[in-house]
Amino acid sequence: MQRVAIVAQPGIRSFDLAVITEVWGPDRSRTGVPVFELRRCALDDGPISLPGGLTLMPDRGLDWLGQADLIVVPALAEPADPTPEPVLAALRAAHARGVPVAALCAGAFVLAEAGLLDGRRAVTHWWLAPQLAARYPAVLVEEAPLFVEDDGLWTSAGVASGIDLCLHLVREAHGAEAAAAVARSMVTGPFRTGDHAQYLDRPTPAADRTAEALAAVRQQALRRLHEPLDVATLARWAGMSPRSFARHFTAATGTTPHKWLLSRRLDEARKLLERTDHPVPEVARRAGFASEVTFRQHFGASFGLSPRAYRAAAATAPAGGDSVRNGS
Repeated sequence: MQRVAIVAQPGIRSFDLAVITEVWGPDRSRTGVPVFELRRCALDDGPISLPGGLTLMPDRGLDWLGQADLIVVPALAEPADPTPEPVLAALRAAHARGVPVAALCAGAFVLAEAGLLDGRRAVTHWWLAPQLAARYPAVLVEEAPLFVEDDGLWTSAGVASGIDLCLHLVREAHGAEAAAAVARSMVTGPFRTGDHAQYLDRPTPAADRTAEALAAVRQQALRRLHEPLDVATLARWAGMSPRSFARHFTAATGTTPHKWLLSRRLDEARKLLERTDHPVPEVARRAGFASEVTFRQHFGASFGLSPRAYRAAAATAPAGGDSVRNGS
């Protein structure tokens, strides 16, 4: 059972708390999702005041952060508000022990205040990015991505991108199928990657139509990954030239059509390796790779394991156990 700790303190955003609780709180074992142990960890054991007149009761102290497999830090409604030093010290100690720490939206300010983001990449809501960079000049603030990771420290952009990061963390630890099951129960899509752009500059009716066309193309591609898709085919579906399609696609998602297709094919391959006994050549074919050799090369470069080693590790990992990615 994966142990997930929420860093609870006065003034945290109710939305972030709700997202974390919805992703890791419910028992979805009937759909193949591991059961999680989600705890609300705080400096004191009394009720915590949240914006909007809500209160939260912690059920663990800060010492539980060291026992967690993952720590999630909600944003403060007022990012400039200080976090108590014992909380910052507990975060530093947990990260030093190798516990992954994820901050949603302005939660990046908490990690920066703890000194954890010095010299590391981080994102926050695009509106707050200049403030984060000015207040903590040692942090390598990026404005475009939805979420980034640097040395076990995850940060996400604003509001809905926190959902994207949480689903990504489920996928990293438990596989694409588990993340998709959580996303389905939340009635949200599991496919936005971290390099997806936060927002479109100067939205116009034409930009809206283009975004809708690109979204339809991505959905169609996901249904036909087993086919030999290329940029020209996707562009034809969108009614654009390949050059225009590639430019619009990159502006909308933050990545190229080729890289997006490769990432989706690798996700599909991971799901097939985890849930079927298809031979590796058949997995490569169903995921849309031109050859088994090409599939092995891309899979190894992305996950640090061969497809067979990944399947073996996934088969022997306990329910709710650690990820098999990167050889762990």
